[in-house]
Amino acid sequence: MNNNIENATFLLRLALGGMSLAHGLLKIFVFTLPGTVGFFEQVGFPGWTAYAVVLIEVVGGLLLLAGVAVRQVAIALVPILLGATYVHLGNGWMFSNANGGWEYPAYLTVAAVAQAMLGPGRFALKFNGDKS
Repeated sequence: MNNNIENATFLLRLALGGMSLAHGLLKIFVFTLPGTVGFFEQVGFPGWTAYAVVLIEVVGGLLLLAGVAVRQVAIALVPILLGATYVHLGNGWMFSNANGGWEYPAYLTVAAVAQAMLGPGRFALKFNGDKS
């Protein structure tokens, strides 16, 4: 890849990793885990999935920031982001609508797919067997 693509991929990775980490920490420290479980159940998901989502968002966000297993983490985020898009679908297009619209999680889904396709970009930690 040329330098501009490597740099752009790196910036996308930082943005996606930071967003994922922030949303996971939001569920822990602001909404609390019991509150997040309750919300998941309220919108029709099994409560236990809240724990899986928080784990993937926090650990995945850290891995993305470090540039480790980038393709795998980005792919793991896609079902979470599609779930978020589904939850916000009835709220209209704009995320500034009451309870948030669907355009932001839909955009993040596309960003995660693009990250999975691109790989880690610059400044990524790589380990044996990491083909990113």
